[in-house]
Amino acid sequence: MTETTTNTLEPWPELLLLDDDEVFCRVLAKALSKRAYRVHIANNIEDTLLLAQQQHPEYAIVDLRIGNESGLSAVKSLLEIVPDMRIVVLTGYASISTAVESIKLGAIQYLTKPAEIEEILKALFHDEGDPGIALQAQPMSTRRLEWEHLQKVLQDNQGNISAAARAMNMHRRTLQRKLAKKPVKA
Repeated sequence: MTETTTNTLEPWPELLLLDDDEVFCRVLAKALSKRAYRVHIANNIEDTLLLAQQQHPEYAIVDLRIGNESGLSAVKSLLEIVPDMRIVVLTGYASISTAVESIKLGAIQYLTKPAEIEEILKALFHDEGDPGIALQAQPMSTRRLEWEHLQKVLQDNQGNISAAARAMNMHRRTLQRKLAKKPVKA
């Protein structure tokens, strides 16, 4: 179910790590515990919510895609359990729609994998927007626009692939195939 990584110094801030990649979790947990966090690992949403109820962590790092489930539902549920929890969404499947929804649901930052440990820690304390962020020099490619559109329609249909496929007049398997691919670069 869960794993806790800790050292002997107290009190360390509690951090909940939700990702279905167990190796990634162990590596990230080790790096975070070296930086004085008590890390609780969960590889599914059910265990995550149980840990949140038991530990009331101050921080969480949530993967966007947990098997076939959406980490966005975990963000919402975690904040119902611990309203002042600081949540960072971390994903290898980034899209504009999921970034927007993450923030609307209460995450304080949205990062794409791979992310360095220092970038993740900085994101946990991200309180204000950055008006100086660099703008893209080129518009998005048509492949990236398609990926963004698929993500938006899927989000509009609460992650229901069949409903999203119907909304786009597309066969469900075709949509599943397109969604299984890593997002293309902008």
